[in-house]
Amino acid sequence: MSAEAKKVDEFVGRQIRKRRNHLGMTQEQLAHTLHISYQQVQKYETGANRVSAGRLFEIAGRLGVEIGYFYDGAAKAQPVKDLEHGGKARSTVELVRGFNQIENRDVKSALVGLIRELGRAPKDGKAATRK
Repeated sequence: MSAEAKKVDEFVGRQIRKRRNHLGMTQEQLAHTLHISYQQVQKYETGANRVSAGRLFEIAGRLGVEIGYFYDGAAKAQPVKDLEHGGKARSTVELVRGFNQIENRDVKSALVGLIRELGRAPKDGKAATRK
């Protein structure tokens, strides 16, 4: 497979993920409607597995878009680096989705502060002492 074909496969996978997330659908939900495993959906979305024409037709129907949606912009697609925040990790995606649903700015700010502090915590589990 050519490098260009691989880029298109990855682009189509990102488009599937983008539309699925836009609808608030999980990989498990999409997989269930297609009668496949969620791992297979993951492989499609990351470009690890190619999506056949028939399967893409089914996915388009389940996600409520025309097949062309998955190729729109593919000609100018550039390779995408993994997101610094781990955007492919299921727990990260769920955390971000939940965070975005919080409307209270003070609560959001407090959570950001908590997460920053937790990220600074020592890896050995011992509490750091402040002076």
